[in-house]
Amino acid sequence: MSAPSEQAIVLLTGIQAAGKSTVAQMLAERLPRSVHVRGDGFRRMIVNGRADMSPHPSAEAVRQLRLRHRLTASTCDAYFDAGFTVVAQDVVLAGHLGEMAGLIRRRPLLVVVLAPQPEAIAAREKGRGKTAYDGWAITQLDTVLRRDTPRLGLWLDTTDQSPADTVDEILARAWTEARVSSARSPTAR
Repeated sequence: MSAPSEQAIVLLTGIQAAGKSTVAQMLAERLPRSVHVRGDGFRRMIVNGRADMSPHPSAEAVRQLRLRHRLTASTCDAYFDAGFTVVAQDVVLAGHLGEMAGLIRRRPLLVVVLAPQPEAIAAREKGRGKTAYDGWAITQLDTVLRRDTPRLGLWLDTTDQSPADTVDEILARAWTEARVSSARSPTAR
């Protein structure tokens, strides 16, 4: 399958262990003149004073999450302005997804939500070399994804897909079905 020729920013989200990092890297590798922006890298840059998100986050954790989203958005816009197609990935759920879509100013913006079933996430989590669910239950985050996250862009149930299958589906559908047209998307609830 050939890559779309139109430059874009692709925002890839989903809960932990949904396959975001793997799919984003593979997608970027299939696109001409592309970059892979890992939003979580901005969180990890905080050496002292980091406040991570939890089921009951502190005001500081939410402030740092929004900072991370602003940094991701401005990085996406800068790479786009330099002529790159950008594949950005991070956990962006609930009202934060609409907020993030508004922070990214350049268009086209393609939002792709990886939404495998919780059982598939649990199986993937067992096979990973890291634990993503400190303080969270997979079902808690899945509920936030499915109940509280606005239906922006293209939502993919990737339960039975390999990462390569998911990339093929994104290449086939995202440039026509995942567009978020306005920089003024819904704000966080």
